[in-house]
Amino acid sequence: MPELPEIKFTEKDAGIIETEVITAYEAISGRKLYPGDPVRLFLLSIADLLVQQRSIIDFAGKMNLLSYAQDDYLDVLGDLLGVYRLYPQPSVVTLEFVLSEARQDVYTITKGTAATDGRLVWETTEAMDISAGDLSGTATAQCTTVGTEGNGRKPGQIDTLVEPMEYIDAVRNTTVSTGGSEEENDENLRDRIRLAPSSFSVAGPASAYRYWARSANQSIIDVTVISPTPGVVEVRPLMTGGELPDSDLLDQVADVLTSNDVRPLTDQVNVLAPTAFNYDITVDYWVSEADASQTTNIQAAVEDAVEIFAGWQKGAIGRDINPSELVRKMMEAGAKRVDVSSPIFVVLDKTEVALEYTVTVNYRGIEDA
Repeated sequence: MPELPEIKFTEKDAGIIETEVITAYEAISGRKLYPGDPVRLFLLSIADLLVQQRSIIDFAGKMNLLSYAQDDYLDVLGDLLGVYRLYPQPSVVTLEFVLSEARQDVYTITKGTAATDGRLVWETTEAMDISAGDLSGTATAQCTTVGTEGNGRKPGQIDTLVEPMEYIDAVRNTTVSTGGSEEENDENLRDRIRLAPSSFSVAGPASAYRYWARSANQSIIDVTVISPTPGVVEVRPLMTGGELPDSDLLDQVADVLTSNDVRPLTDQVNVLAPTAFNYDITVDYWVSEADASQTTNIQAAVEDAVEIFAGWQKGAIGRDINPSELVRKMMEAGAKRVDVSSPIFVVLDKTEVALEYTVTVNYRGIEDA
């Protein structure tokens, strides 16, 4: 997207407005207004009102522009293109139900069967049958509490039926609970509004697939779309914080993309997780003698800079591993000199995302300027 100019609807600088008011009065009246003049003090109070009024005018104007709009104003702009803020969503997980013994008939786990980790509850989203002779079956369940609170339950942590069931010996989650999200933030909504015109096409452009994929869940921060062979489309979503989507979230995206009013009839759509490219961060740094008194603060700032770099690196699919960015961020944090042992510069494929594995940051002391 091209760099857009900064827009200013009105002049809001108090000094400029005060000068304009005083100068205009002096020109009309033919008299000089000195500091302390009652008329000058009165005009300054008028100028203060003008500053406030112009600030309101500038704000109102900017709320009509996509790059500046926020909150309800952004919602109204989205309505023009049929794009609406996504509501909070519950986390999703796969539950395995284990029978006490194999049965000669089908055993049905009804929709809404609930299991808990002792704090939150997950309910199955559809009925599931355990076939005769089988000991177990799996079903998708979603948390009854919307938002991110239900994310991150590791396999085996959801292990208790809310209401005991005959013949059921055990229940456990077999996947990590993911997909729970808070209400969509302004930046994500703004990005989807920009992509929305592409969704009007029936030709299946990459930007249309990105739009629909990001509409599936507001935790998705990036999407790549490629066509390895004619008629085949591969879509890879990336989650907040560089998290790779699990099977439940991939299914959620696939349900949106394979809808008859979204997918071109001739496209075979495959929704896949990005490929993790693991790398290590090993870096030494020094602080200038002139900044010796600020060493403690600089050390904390450098640690934060490394963390910010790791977040930036995994914030997009296909972003090359760039140690120069790490050096820049550390030096902006106050380091005098930085020596990066790893990572080295690596060009990533458009299906890969860089994820840090081990992080080692060594403070090596004070150096002369």
